[in-house]
Amino acid sequence: MNKKFKLSAKEIVDLIPPMGGALATDKITVDGMKIGYMYREKPINELDSGWRFFEGDEGQEYTNNTKNSGVYNVNTIANYDPTIIPYLLMPIGTKMERIPGTNRFKEVFD
Repeated sequence: MNKKFKLSAKEIVDLIPPMGGALATDKITVDGMKIGYMYREKPINELDSGWRFFEGDEGQEYTNNTKNSGVYNVNTIANYDPTIIPYLLMPIGTKMERIPGTNRFKEVFD
């Protein structure tokens, strides 16, 4: 199955310095929805930023299906939703959710 991404490769511009890859769901990259939840975990290798991006309404069945997500350059995801840029240097362990109706995020704690 070939994915039809919301942004074409030629629409992606450099918004941030290189920082590695990140996981993002198709709700962002294919459906073009805004990021509603993001967290940063310990990177799995030297190419991984540790960031994981979700629209926020993905259920467990959706997220368990690896066909519904992909690994992308963090800059690519910033092109889909530039509102994440101010938060990208937050440390490992950070969990953020969008404040409804805004372009801001707040940190959430377990």
